[in-house]
Amino acid sequence: MHTAKQIKESLIEIGSEEKAKNLRWFFKTGKGQYGEGDLFLGITVPENRMIARHYINTSLEELEKLISDPYHEVRFCALLILVEQFKKQKEKREQIVDFYLSHTQYINNWDLVDLSCPTILGNYLLDKERSLLDQLINSKLLWEQRIAIVTNWTLIRKGELDDIFRLAEVVLYHPHDLMQKATGWMLREAGKKDKERLCEFLDKYHTTMPRTTLRYAIEKFDAGERAYYMQKTKKEV
Repeated sequence: MHTAKQIKESLIEIGSEEKAKNLRWFFKTGKGQYGEGDLFLGITVPENRMIARHYINTSLEELEKLISDPYHEVRFCALLILVEQFKKQKEKREQIVDFYLSHTQYINNWDLVDLSCPTILGNYLLDKERSLLDQLINSKLLWEQRIAIVTNWTLIRKGELDDIFRLAEVVLYHPHDLMQKATGWMLREAGKKDKERLCEFLDKYHTTMPRTTLRYAIEKFDAGERAYYMQKTKKEV
């Protein structure tokens, strides 16, 4: 049976202080920034995936130690393993979802959210009602709000668009750029499935919505369409 100690030691062995320094800057760990105080070992995503593949059968008890670890890459590795377990161990899916939702305070950066929620919550909710998304979107925790939005990536790919347009309205004027980017990103993905519906949404909100959200949402539009929506925006938000 694999242990959290073994996995963390494997990660520490391949860490790099030079990479850690760059990651601390990239993930905004300075005072007052969204990743304030986060710690890094200096491990790339491919390196982390390589480690995670060796420990796919780690128990949830050991993963709990990893997901609450102060080092970012250790939490990332725990989520990589959890995602793979969700894919391959269908009998454990309910348990994995419960585990995931009870540890959202540790899924505390955009890469951790985006890595995990589309597979775990997105696939889980495909054949279920979606009140969970409403609970998350109304959370006071930024990362739970982002989970609610980015989970829709899986739903959108299956052609289910109602939730993203409903949730986007709830956080459309969110002050944090990580939410503005995520919302615009998911609206853009929805537009790939139903451009007319996205345009209806934009026609209603584009003059007041944050420019960041708007830019992301219209990224795949042609130049004339982008100019139309951007020029008619009343103000920078």
